[in-house]
Amino acid sequence: MTTRPPVALTIAGSDSGGGAGIEADLKTFEAHGVWGTCALVAVTAQNTRGVQAFETVSPSLVRQQVLSVAGDIGVDAAKTGMLASAELVGVVADALAEAGRPPLVVDPVFVSKHGDTLLADDAVDALRTRLLPLAAVVTPNLPEASALAGMEIGDRDGMVEAARRIGGTGVGTVVVKGGHLEGEASPDLVWAGGEARWLEGARLPGRHTHGTGCVLSAAITAELARGMDPPDACVAAKAFVTRAIAAGVELGAGVGPVNPGWERAAGGA
Repeated sequence: MTTRPPVALTIAGSDSGGGAGIEADLKTFEAHGVWGTCALVAVTAQNTRGVQAFETVSPSLVRQQVLSVAGDIGVDAAKTGMLASAELVGVVADALAEAGRPPLVVDPVFVSKHGDTLLADDAVDALRTRLLPLAAVVTPNLPEASALAGMEIGDRDGMVEAARRIGGTGVGTVVVKGGHLEGEASPDLVWAGGEARWLEGARLPGRHTHGTGCVLSAAITAELARGMDPPDACVAAKAFVTRAIAAGVELGAGVGPVNPGWERAAGGA
């Protein structure tokens, strides 16, 4: 008799190019041995060059997707990605509360890797007040952390202060990603329990960064579904996404995708 695998739910948009969004999340869940489920929030037309168009799914259907999964299969951990509007942020927050508040990772997707806007301006406050209080982990990059914290960030001290402010919303662990800092380093900050922990990393060369944020947050979600505590899940996910970037896939003419299946591509190494 087989046992039930850990189950993770991604609530996000679809990437028709397969490099980010729900597609990247499901690939990452599978790489961690976690059963992936999804609630589709938006359909995008995109490739390695950018997002050409998108349409959102009706709020009622988004809610029902979450409850359909939670009510039958169960959810050991969930994550959000592209949510597009304040209304959808509120609907997702309510649905997750109704589903029993599973451990939640919020990837506050404001813009795509190519600079295309994916979250309405009025949705930032809804994200801060409705969703972050439900979250175990939030994973903003520097522009997203600046918006959520209401401050400019230009260095590590700024990252710490922003994490402290974001932590005041009620989220358990804040990961401020330092990829936008100047220089050769790409440090990430893990803020938990009022303490800062730096995850150091060199800036990897190459064009393969599409899906980085999705894969990082999905890897954290997968580890939470497997029972790991949030700070340790963030450390493990950083190592995973570093390997995924290094194994980037040669596709398209723009920003190439990272490879969540790097371990399989390397023959299990």
